[in-house]
Amino acid sequence: MSSSLRIAFYAPFKPLGHPHPSGDLTIGTDLFRYLETRGNRLVIPSRFRSRWIYWRPWYWPGVIQARKRSVRVSRQAKSQVWLTYHAYYKAPDLLGPYCCRRLNAPFVIFQGIYSTKRRRHWKTWPGFILNRMTLLAADHVLTNRKVDLVNLKRLLPDRRFSYVVPGIQTGKFRFDPESRREERQKWGVRKGPVLLTAAMFRPGVKTDGLAWVIRTCAELHSKNYPLNLVIAGAGQEGPKLRRLADQLLPERVSFIGQLPREKMYRFYSAGDVFVFPGIRESLGMVYLEAQSCGLPVVAFADGGIPEVVAHNVSGYLVRPFDAREFTNNVARLLTDPALRRRMGEAASDYVQTRHELERNYREVEIILRELVEKRSRVGGESRY
Repeated sequence: MSSSLRIAFYAPFKPLGHPHPSGDLTIGTDLFRYLETRGNRLVIPSRFRSRWIYWRPWYWPGVIQARKRSVRVSRQAKSQVWLTYHAYYKAPDLLGPYCCRRLNAPFVIFQGIYSTKRRRHWKTWPGFILNRMTLLAADHVLTNRKVDLVNLKRLLPDRRFSYVVPGIQTGKFRFDPESRREERQKWGVRKGPVLLTAAMFRPGVKTDGLAWVIRTCAELHSKNYPLNLVIAGAGQEGPKLRRLADQLLPERVSFIGQLPREKMYRFYSAGDVFVFPGIRESLGMVYLEAQSCGLPVVAFADGGIPEVVAHNVSGYLVRPFDAREFTNNVARLLTDPALRRRMGEAASDYVQTRHELERNYREVEIILRELVEKRSRVGGESRY
């Protein structure tokens, strides 16, 4: 292994360890841990959140304090490069460009998002401008979504951005037959396949997606399709979802609460199909996790989902809000065990072949190292 890098790692939208789980938090945590396991030394210079800060003037003085502290902490750690995770119009990075100038260090963004439509509305225009400035200041921008790659081409030269295939640690998401037996017994599974879905019960698209799954299952059950639905998650919309399940699909839905990520392999192992539409889903790490454990997926061909699910190979992706097509594809998997098995095996192979984090994130480390070496050679020049 090459000599370790000293990295200042900052997440302006949601700091690592935040109590509210999300796919974005999972990706950031996985990136941090990967770089650490490679022997690099990481420090978090600040936990300052910039979410909607341009409409919260009482937070503005905090930017000055956060900048001073970040420079101090990074200098003490002798950080060679600054890595910002997830900068976009809602949470522009107000620390990285300033700190890197003071530190004479390269500035890199992972999951930098450039959405030009945000300049058209007064509420998001300030965030668009601030985020644009951040992206222009970066020595390199990495993205794990192809749609963002297209947008970045409008702003940056090709040499200053890269695409990294999204990934998970597949070794932590493997089918476990013992977990399958134990969890299904715990859930009291009745006759029929087990459909799984998982999301936080937050207002908006997450709860809308879970309600969509409940209605789909209710329609199928009314047509005498035997099935069991198990839902993992928690949040303020829980009572609303339970009422809907009791009304439309009584005694066929199990709410099992929020599970720690290290236990999710047990959840996936106990199912037969993973179903979640993913309305405007940015990426959807649950799809990678479910497939890695051998589950075929049914979801919308929306947002970043087509980047993590192979249509007609590891699952079915349907036009957003096409209820008939969505229901028909769930029914197809319910009634054909051989198809479920074939697609489940393909799903596991697909994730392990294309979406292994240890392999895909190596590109991030290579770019960070090249930037540090370049800065060392040219004595402070900040561009390729």
